This record gives sequence, structure tokens and C-alpha cells, in this order.
Amino acid sequence: MNKSFDTIINRRGTDCVKYDCAAQFGIPEDALPMWVADMDFAAPQSVLQALHDRVDHGIFGYPGVQADYAEAVRSWFQRRFDWTTETEWIVRTPGVVFALAMAVRAYTQPGEAVLIQPPVYHPFFSVIQDNGRRVVENPLKLENGRYEIDFEGFEAAVVRENVRMFILCSPHNPVGRVWTAEELKRMGDICRRHGVIVASDEIHCDFTGPEHPHTPFIKAVPEMAERVVVCTAPSKTFNLAGLQASNIFVPGVELRRALTAEINRCGLSEINNLGLTACKAAYLTGDEWLDALWDYLRGNLDVVRRTLAEELPMLQLIEPEGTYLAWVDFSGLNLTPGALHDLVANRARLWLDDGGIFGKQGAQFQRFVLACPRTTVEEAMRRLVRAVRG
Repeated sequence: MNKSFDTIINRRGTDCVKYDCAAQFGIPEDALPMWVADMDFAAPQSVLQALHDRVDHGIFGYPGVQADYAEAVRSWFQRRFDWTTETEWIVRTPGVVFALAMAVRAYTQPGEAVLIQPPVYHPFFSVIQDNGRRVVENPLKLENGRYEIDFEGFEAAVVRENVRMFILCSPHNPVGRVWTAEELKRMGDICRRHGVIVASDEIHCDFTGPEHPHTPFIKAVPEMAERVVVCTAPSKTFNLAGLQASNIFVPGVELRRALTAEINRCGLSEINNLGLTACKAAYLTGDEWLDALWDYLRGNLDVVRRTLAEELPMLQLIEPEGTYLAWVDFSGLNLTPGALHDLVANRARLWLDDGGIFGKQGAQFQRFVLACPRTTVEEAMRRLVRAVRG
């Protein structure tokens, strides 16, 4: 185990939304933050050194991306996922949510339908609605503690609502499913039959293991390559979200042209110079660090699993196959969503994500972010046990 992950780093007073904005969200100041999906771990030393070297140079002019950057990105996905990509596929953006919004604008018209599968990452709703498109929901089915895709409902919704675009979450946030190649192909075949463009948010892809390996959508459904956008970033993996660098793979020439045109209309010419530096360093040197981190995160999950089983059997952990998230069912307490929020935030003094923000299907759930030192997870579980028993 990498002991550096046990180190407590004080993040308060660093203008960080996770710790410094409790009052804005109506959360007690002493609540333990385990909500927004960033990590309480320092980035790898090799990444920090690359950033120091860039800062020490002292000049932060307009960046011009060189071939070694694209090669670092492509090499990462080749060795981690056996996925061969091309340099010209890569479109750089300041974030995956930005890329999804640009895709919605580029590939659909106002009033047209975009499909999502709730409970799902809540910005999916906003990038559709805020751009004047219609949200079409095909909810996941929770069966025996595991979420499954309603394929019949999926195709029926595509046909009924004349869906033009599907935003996929893979691996799925918040429920932790890592879709199999067979599941991806089945969704892809439906989309291919009905001319639906797929935007696959794969930002959590690095948080998967050999038991449930991640398959990039294009690798699972190569015949859909001309109609797919795959959104990736080093931000979750190496805790670099504030540096705003994402890599969007767009193999289709027409889709790539349309996406870059929409980005240009927004006035974005290039992304953060330091973000490019960190991304390249992370993808060139971060394998060993990430493997150690994944082992540590599995240990954090063990703490949650054991505590719920032994102390709070009325709560159910939905076993995650990937991500560093824990999606917990509180319906056994028979509380309204408001009372559940009060229990968690005001009595347990935990700052979690209320499941309802991911869709009405999540109203009885809470999302825990486990990317923090083990002692933080242990303290969170102690607080939860006291509050529920009380």
C-alpha cells in the first residue's frame, strides 16, 4: 500500500469548492465533505515536477501543442485499454461537460431529443435543457442490487421520441456499473439502426480493474466510429480538474468538423498550458501511481461495505464495479428525501450528494466519494452509524 494516500492535506482556504463553499450550499461548516468527485490526494510527484519546471520557466504564453503530447495520450489508452487511436481524432477541450455541451449544440437542433439513462451524472440534464433540447429518459433498472439497461425501453424511446443523440456514462456515475462489451454493442446497434449519435463520457475509465475491465465504446462498436464521440480526461484520474484539460476522441471527420466549428464559435482556441503539461506528464509516468491508488480505493470501499453490513444492515451498498464512488440505498429508513438530507447533513455532519440530483430514481440514495484518506472514510462511517442509531 502506498502510505502517501494516508496523508491528510488541509484543503480549507484554498478556494476549493469541495471544502470552502459549505455555506453557499446550506451545509454545516463542520460537515465532512465527501460529495464533489475530486480527490483529497496530491497528484503524482512526476506531474508536480513537470508543473514546477514549467512554472520555473516563468513564461505562460499561448500554447502550441506538439506531437509528443498526442503521443502521450494515445500511448496511455493503448497500454491501459488496448485501444488504438489516431492523433487526428483528438479534440482538446477544457472539460468533459464543456465537450458534451458542444456536442449537443453541434449535433442536434433546438427542440430535438437527447437520451440519457438516470440515475446519472446530473450535468447531463443541464447540458441538454440549457441548450433548448429535450431530455428523454430511459432509466436503468435496479434488479437484485445491480443496475441493468432496459434495452427494450431504450429502443422504444429512441423511436417514439425521434432521439437524435444519446449521452452514455461509461463507467456509470453514480451507480458504478462498468458496462460490458456486449452491453455496449447492444446499445450501439440500436443507435446505428436509428441514426443516433453517441457521446460517451468515459472520464472514470481509469478507475476499473481486471474483474470488470473498461471497454472504450468505439472498441466495442467499431462500426459506429463515424457516429461516436468519446470523452476522456486526466482530471479524475490524477486529481487535475482545476487545470482544465480533456481529450475528446472523434474519429468521424464530419463529426469532428462540426464539433470543432461549435467550439470555435464559442471563442475557445486552446486549453490551459499547465493543463497540457500535467496531462502529458501524467500519461507518460502515472501508471504505477494509479495502480497503487486503485488498491487503496478498494480498501476504502471495504470499510464502507463492512460498516454497512455489520452496523447498518438497513442500508444497502450498490456494489460498484468501477469509479471511486459508493452509491448507497437508504430506503430502509423510510425517510422522505428532505428528512434523509437532514439526517446526513445535520445529524451525521456528512456532506454527501443527495441522490435526487441524479434523477428522481435516486431520491432514496446518497453518493459517497471515497477518494480520500482511509481515516476520513472511517470517521464518516462512525458519524453515519451514530446518526442512524440515534
